[in-house]
Amino acid sequence: MNKPENFKPDNISGKDMDEEKLSTYPTEAFLSREYAEAEKRLLWPKVWNMVERESDLPNPGDWMTYNVADESIIVLRNGEGNLKAFHNVCPHRGRQLVDTPDGVHDVRGNARTNFVCGFHGWTYDLDGNNTYILDPQDWKGYLTPENTCLSEVKIDTWAGYIYINMDPDCVPLKEWMGRAGEILDHFELSKMRYKWRQWAVYPCNWKVAIEAFLEPYHVAGTHTQLLAYGDYYALSKQYGLHSVSSYDTREEKFQMSESAGTTRAGKGDDARVSTYELIRENYETVNFAASTETLVKAASRLVDEVPEGTPPADIIAHWMASAKADDAARGVVWPEVPPEVMAESGLAWGLFPNQNILHGVTFVLAYRVRPYGDDPNQCIFESYALERFPEGEEPETEWVEAERKPENWGSVLMQDFSNMEFVQKGMKSSGFRGPMPNPHQEQKVINLHRNLAEFMEGRSAPSLRDDA
Repeated sequence: MNKPENFKPDNISGKDMDEEKLSTYPTEAFLSREYAEAEKRLLWPKVWNMVERESDLPNPGDWMTYNVADESIIVLRNGEGNLKAFHNVCPHRGRQLVDTPDGVHDVRGNARTNFVCGFHGWTYDLDGNNTYILDPQDWKGYLTPENTCLSEVKIDTWAGYIYINMDPDCVPLKEWMGRAGEILDHFELSKMRYKWRQWAVYPCNWKVAIEAFLEPYHVAGTHTQLLAYGDYYALSKQYGLHSVSSYDTREEKFQMSESAGTTRAGKGDDARVSTYELIRENYETVNFAASTETLVKAASRLVDEVPEGTPPADIIAHWMASAKADDAARGVVWPEVPPEVMAESGLAWGLFPNQNILHGVTFVLAYRVRPYGDDPNQCIFESYALERFPEGEEPETEWVEAERKPENWGSVLMQDFSNMEFVQKGMKSSGFRGPMPNPHQEQKVINLHRNLAEFMEGRSAPSLRDDA
């Protein structure tokens, strides 16, 4: 195991992070095959896994597979329209009921009434009950409904997402989401629909991939073109399992409830102009996500609708009111988010273990990552955009395996991707002395490893640096 210098094998506390103490952690979690094998036993079966949006399984008989590490789960709506989840395995000889070849994002369908094992024909209804066995008398009375049914998995929903947990003793999903869930509930994510969704296999560990999106500290070094439009000083804060990042502001005149997120004033003497330039640049270079066309168009009118010299807070207030009216006219109703919640909600939430959700009042740009096979040097990377649409005008989307090209992902995401592979390579260097995460701006990254260690029996636990 490649341990940083001055590493102590004791996990840090939430209080340590709140006090922004300097910490480090080993690289084992990114590079070790043994660690990846342990994740299969200690992590993925014990956490709430986001599977899909509820809107993808609207009707009885709709179903799909969800795969993570060695686990494959069938998620479906039964005849009564209730969500159910089962391990994708026949209890007879262990054959998958639904074939899930390597390199396939998922398998799905509709109007299903049962699942038939392709090996010996054992059959199961949508509640997991066995309904057919060839020659059951040969077992001499051993077979019972309890030992021939499918193995059920916990399932619940939050914010329009479907979640599963393979641990029968897991905490409820609402408790798992905690304060992060309470804050994001104000944004009514369940009323959003997919704008686009893409995935690819990437040459890095899943933790390297998600860390690339957990903090804005990298903007100055990775997305240098954005510096012309806005300041990207940031902070992050742990919320137990989860954590939030926010844009920080050095000047008091830019402090407002919206300033922590994407709807903020740009830099420059005329905030009417810079606000438009900032939101337009972000929207167009992040694959037309992290904002909406309505917000961009409303910002483009600021120079005509707001007098020169108007304070930034008033400019933002006018912008939001104008965009809200524009959306209402086309049938999109904004949620009412209290200013104190808007301020606390920040820019983006890291939801343990493998999601990051950048949110606005009418949009989401999100990432999810999963291990790919047994190789700690590869992962499945997914990104998607959600938006509020007028009823009946939601686009038809599906998961698309997208080649790593700017025309598929946008220039900003391509810049992020350019780091991931070479972080994975660089951490293997004998000259790497271990991570030195920024305790103010990269706390989401530290918190990820703090919580991983709790599930991973202390493996690769962060520690305070004793050379600080």
